[in-house]
Amino acid sequence: MFTLSAFAYEISPDPQVQIDVLKSCGARHIEFRSILGTNVLALSDLQIQEFKALLDKHGFKLSAIGSPIGKIKIDDPFDPHLEKFQRAIDLCKLFDTPNIRIFSYYPPDNFNGDWAPWRNEVMSRMTRKCELAAKAGVRLIHENEHRIYGDDPVRVVDVMQTLAPKFSAKTIGCAYDPANYVFCGFDPWDGWQKTKEWAIHFHIKDWKKGAQHGSLAGEGEGRIPEVIADAVKRGYTGFATMEPHLLGGGPTGGQTGPELFPKAVAAFKRILEQAGATYQ
Repeated sequence: MFTLSAFAYEISPDPQVQIDVLKSCGARHIEFRSILGTNVLALSDLQIQEFKALLDKHGFKLSAIGSPIGKIKIDDPFDPHLEKFQRAIDLCKLFDTPNIRIFSYYPPDNFNGDWAPWRNEVMSRMTRKCELAAKAGVRLIHENEHRIYGDDPVRVVDVMQTLAPKFSAKTIGCAYDPANYVFCGFDPWDGWQKTKEWAIHFHIKDWKKGAQHGSLAGEGEGRIPEVIADAVKRGYTGFATMEPHLLGGGPTGGQTGPELFPKAVAAFKRILEQAGATYQ
């Protein structure tokens, strides 16, 4: 069973427009990254309360807090970042979602491509966040994002093999993003095979090498139909969050717009149906 969600900021900065478009697509969940052009962790308490009231009014819930936690350089100060992380934990409680999307750090300035000197610091910071997450009863979902430690499926495996023995699947897992593997020059099918045992979340965007924007699911090089078919065989149950980037995208966000977003959802629904998946 796949539950559809969306990085709804790609539709519009206006949360009412986000909800209206997602209703038309038959989706009732949002992966909360931003509204009104402001990141979720930078919103005021009043803005958070107003958004929560809007979600409740329309029967919407969150699939995750789409936080930027871990999107700092590995040698940047950690304590201020932990304060932001605590805000994300607090928002999980408020919005009644167990999930926080996270990353595994950008390299330092003048990086020579060798992560080995920084691996222990990555794992130390990730472990500290897992400890706090376990205590709070929330789950961290690591995304394979461009330029972070875990952009390479081999290093995603390293993160999971390091953390998973210490923490349960209720504390740490992976979001599988095929387009990010394509963009970074990795084979998305190989990425899926290497990391699928920890995959508890999907981000649905497709990509073609060298492109400036995403493709409809199944029309890029992300091998989405094959991956979803395999996930169905494995009995996957969880969220599939639309993040199409059809008008462009990068580390600071993407854009699809209210006209194209329903087409992106429809394309992915066709893939689910072809794979024999059920969805809501």
